Amino acid sequence: MLPPLEAAVEKRSVSIQGHRTSVSLEAPFWRVLKRAARTRGISLGALVAAIDAARRVDQVNLSSALRLFALAEAENRAVTPLSDPAPAAQSPSEDASDAQ
Repeated sequence: MLPPLEAAVEKRSVSIQGHRTSVSLEAPFWRVLKRAARTRGISLGALVAAIDAARRVDQVNLSSALRLFALAEAENRAVTPLSDPAPAAQSPSEDASDAQ
């Protein structure tokens, strides 16, 4: 179970296509979104606007789109290795095709 402060909803105002709108998300989602924006070298507002532009308005509301994006970011971060793995050795069939 999340501590009460983690489960609390934070409401923020963002500007999307020149219009101010409010978005309510739990603190952990805002943290992931801020980190994603920082990683991309853009503002949180620019990231929210990009996610908004990519969503299907008739299928997903903005808060849900932001949560899904944050979940995908967290999942990608969890499976990304800290360093590049060693290059895989070529199989004998690959070696043979390179020789031709």
